[in-house]
Amino acid sequence: MHCTADTENGDYIDDPTQAQLKDLITGLGQATGTFITIGPANDSQDWYASVSLLPDGTTEVEHSDPSRSEHYRATVTASPADIARDLTTWLSTRS
Repeated sequence: MHCTADTENGDYIDDPTQAQLKDLITGLGQATGTFITIGPANDSQDWYASVSLLPDGTTEVEHSDPSRSEHYRATVTASPADIARDLTTWLSTRS
């Protein structure tokens, strides 16, 4: 699966690794801005994932894949490493 990660501040990573996702999540509220979006490099797919830093300092994780009737949204207190691991696992199941 080929995907891209984009930050609010315009940073772009092609096929981000788990470590790169962790770094982007760690940078929320600083260098990367307040949100990250991850999507397929191929426009024919319509799944997406996002990680946002909310005003109260919590982190919101959302991912959706309409073709599989999947949608997940939660405010989490997990570490950036845990969020990146969970996203990487979810991304690995996208076609």
